Amino acid sequence: MSDVETTLRGPEAYKIARRALDLMERHQIWPTALNFELWTHYVADPDGALAREITRLISMGEPITEMLSEELAAAYLPKARLNEQIRDAGDLLSKELESVSKAIQNAQKTNAAFGKTLAGVSKDLDAPTGVEGIKAVVSSLADATRRVAKENKALETRLAESTAEVDRLREHLEQVRRDATTDGLTNLANRKAFDEELERACAEADEAGTAICLAVLDIDHFKGFNDTWGHQTGDQVIRYVASVIGRVAALPRFAARYGGEEFAMIFPGEAAAVVGATLEEIRVEVSSRMLKRRSTNEDLGAITLSSGFAERRKGETGHSVMERADTALYASKRSGRNRVTAAETQAESANAA
Repeated sequence: MSDVETTLRGPEAYKIARRALDLMERHQIWPTALNFELWTHYVADPDGALAREITRLISMGEPITEMLSEELAAAYLPKARLNEQIRDAGDLLSKELESVSKAIQNAQKTNAAFGKTLAGVSKDLDAPTGVEGIKAVVSSLADATRRVAKENKALETRLAESTAEVDRLREHLEQVRRDATTDGLTNLANRKAFDEELERACAEADEAGTAICLAVLDIDHFKGFNDTWGHQTGDQVIRYVASVIGRVAALPRFAARYGGEEFAMIFPGEAAAVVGATLEEIRVEVSSRMLKRRSTNEDLGAITLSSGFAERRKGETGHSVMERADTALYASKRSGRNRVTAAETQAESANAA
């Protein structure tokens, strides 16, 4: 999920929506679903590429027509670009399969004709005939054989070409699939991929009778940091934290940027003690490095990370275990940040109190 999409799911979303509608009315833009999506992105990310392009068009007096809105969506909205890529790849694959089907049909017709020729030759050879008759039969058979050989050769070439093209399209669709499930800033999985993986991991754990731990990690004081140093430096910090998390998230573990400055991890088949130690390792590594601003080389200081995790109970839904991990994360925040809290430990503390 992009930062804009995260913002549009937060408390600021209503203000952004109202502002978008006001701007659309001012510039006489019809409030279609597509236009509304474009203008909410425009308001939510005023420094983004889409906003800059809309501002440029307005300054030039360019009317925002339906056709232009579709072009803007295809160029700047991730979902629109993804849908277009999938549609294009699907169209190419359909054309390729249609072409192969026609080549196979032609070969089948030629082979059927060859079978009829052989049947006719067999009858001719059974009947008494002279030398000229035999020559005619042999010539007919040779012609038919050449036609079949030519058609089979053409089919063989076409199938080889098609195999290469289908492999290329398969690779392209696989790349599109990766793009659809990957966070563009960090190269970790995105929230959609995480939710799907969590559902799959829960079902697999129930079937195998194994444990799962789920962790949520959040960069401390990130909003203040972002406001002080700007979004680009904030992105630098997010990428740094993601690189530390990604290093310890080798399969079968699974890590994702869950939204904004928040990350989530799945630990299939690992004990809570191991998960706690791993999260502590991440916390220590993140806080041990003094960061510098790339553009000016200014010292940014150390970044700290708060984490919470929960061990899934048998039959528990992914949503439920995520809520418990999230509660543990907020317990870390309330306790002073820069720490790891286990959901079970938090629950026991509450009961003891």
